[in-house]
Amino acid sequence: MRIGELSKRTGVSPRSLRYYEEQGLLTSSRSDAGQRHYSDAAVQRVSLIRQLFDAGMSSRVIATVLPCVDIPGDLGVAGETFTAMMRECDRIDADIAHLTETRDALDVLIRANSRHRAELSTTPGPVARST
Repeated sequence: MRIGELSKRTGVSPRSLRYYEEQGLLTSSRSDAGQRHYSDAAVQRVSLIRQLFDAGMSSRVIATVLPCVDIPGDLGVAGETFTAMMRECDRIDADIAHLTETRDALDVLIRANSRHRAELSTTPGPVARST
């Protein structure tokens, strides 16, 4: 199938499909006119790539995980894939911890601002001068 058909069947833009190919995540053959042609298996492959992106993996990490799908019986590849996924999990945990700290710091500032606004609303305003 051509790139437009793969795009329709997967809901992934042609631009993204070309990016996947540039990153070595997806392969195609070329016609004599240079048009990309994908096998029916590409639909499932694109779905898996989307799942991996949705799990927070970068294209570089996905490239290290996909061989486990391509060579499912290789224990070494499965081990490398497991290690890559655990590293990603650790990275995400660190990101969550950092975001939690950032949110907590923002909460402190919001409370301080709320107190300041409350103080301002109870403080009498400047008295207008009479002329």
